[in-house]
Amino acid sequence: MHAGDNSRTLLTQAGDFDFDCTRNQSSYGVGDFWVLSQPLPVIAGDVRDRLAVGFASTWQDATALHILYADGQIRTVAFTSATTAPYLLLGPTIAVPLPHEATRPVRILWEAHGAANMRGVVRGARIGPYADMLAVESSLGLIYGVILGVVVGLAVYNIALWPALRQPLQPVYCLLLFFITGYTLSSSGLIGQWLPWLDNNERHRWNAIMLGGVAMTLVIFSRYFFERKVFDGWLDRMAAISFVLIAIPNIAFALLAPRWIIVLDQAVLLGFMVLLIFLIAVLVQAWRRRSNFLWAFAIAWGTPIGLAMFRVLHALHLIEWRPWIDQSTVLSMGVEALVASLGVAYRIYLLSRERDLARADERVARRLADTDPLTGLFNRRAFLEQAIGRSGPQTLILADIDHFKRINDLLGHDGGDEVLRIFANALGEAAGMDMLIARIGGEEFALLADAERAPSPEALLARLRAIPYPSGLSVTASLGVCTGPIADESDWRLLYREADQALFAAKDAGRDRACRGATITPAPQPSGLLPVLRPHTRMLRRG
Repeated sequence: MHAGDNSRTLLTQAGDFDFDCTRNQSSYGVGDFWVLSQPLPVIAGDVRDRLAVGFASTWQDATALHILYADGQIRTVAFTSATTAPYLLLGPTIAVPLPHEATRPVRILWEAHGAANMRGVVRGARIGPYADMLAVESSLGLIYGVILGVVVGLAVYNIALWPALRQPLQPVYCLLLFFITGYTLSSSGLIGQWLPWLDNNERHRWNAIMLGGVAMTLVIFSRYFFERKVFDGWLDRMAAISFVLIAIPNIAFALLAPRWIIVLDQAVLLGFMVLLIFLIAVLVQAWRRRSNFLWAFAIAWGTPIGLAMFRVLHALHLIEWRPWIDQSTVLSMGVEALVASLGVAYRIYLLSRERDLARADERVARRLADTDPLTGLFNRRAFLEQAIGRSGPQTLILADIDHFKRINDLLGHDGGDEVLRIFANALGEAAGMDMLIARIGGEEFALLADAERAPSPEALLARLRAIPYPSGLSVTASLGVCTGPIADESDWRLLYREADQALFAAKDAGRDRACRGATITPAPQPSGLLPVLRPHTRMLRRG
């Protein structure tokens, strides 16, 4: 623009002015501009249909459309960045309905003030029935609604799942979905329709912030998505450098625009080029390290990465702007959110499988640590872990093989081990499902059961005598039996001591028999404010 310019003169005497139809618009930089259309075509259809001019929304402080009609009339429609909402359609497209006149429009002149001109002053201008533009917006609204529904649903699902799985990938993925949602709302212009008071230039600012958030979170997301081995070494340092190179220009653009907006825009563009290089490096490194998640990441982010390259090429003025370049970014992010959710689900499946295998290995290791390797019964430590705390009166039976040293001397250690295994199997067959059996010493075994379901010591001795042993050897055992509570460790010590004394009594009485210790009664429960002293239990020896 120049001082003294007049819209009527520019429209009616366009040939006298320096309108450049070959040079790229953005090469003029920031400023105020006149943009003149070619002579308008005749629009087929009902003459009563309202026509509209549509063009891409760009960063401008104020815009006015001067419409020249065939009868020489000129009508003007003007709006500022703060009053763009009535003309903002999804896309984001500005659609300005033309005032009705008796004759058709023949030419349009844009008057743009404060144009940032990062990609052009007027892009994608077209004229047609206003109803057709609204129909296109309805279709886009359906698409954006599906995208937002999928993204929000995935975010809620992962937030709900995170407390159960506690995977650091999930909150990062939810943050990524948040920025994708924000970018979809701002880039499509939907937020401008929801918030009509929102300045259109501020919408562009939030659009840049959300797109930068997607880029920065994607660096973190890729770091948590792959196994640790993929990022070992140089790629881990590259991730930190890439995050900084993306964050600095985006933060500067959000805080400083429109000052130095062209320079800041180029810095943001360089940041996205760094992101593309980083993601390609991640894919290559994941392939080299044989990552299990390579295919999921490549499928999810292949389309957004490819379309981002077209945006970069357009920003570098290597290809012409097309409406699908802006729309494809939003659509690809919606597809990415859906496909990435499958990748996250697959990764969670592998993690859960690894965790199940680790738990199975842990159970096996614990079982090995809890099991006597010779007999397969519980060892003393595992027996105590499961015995102490059982409710109700318990019967403890201590069994000791009679004259086991003589058996070892007669059969050898291998034969003695076989006798121990046969004896342990006999105890196991005699015990019920809820009874605990353990080998607590060399030839000493323990059996613990509820007092009401404990096996009879005499029947147990008879069963042990009837079992065939190697070389037709006759093997007997001595049993010490005691009944009492086992709520805590002190109860166990008392119960074991009484059963052990009964076992010694059985041996002193000639072996191959069972002796019972005194029944231990549980301490009375405290009542009132005074403490209750546990009565002393006198130890008896019988047999």
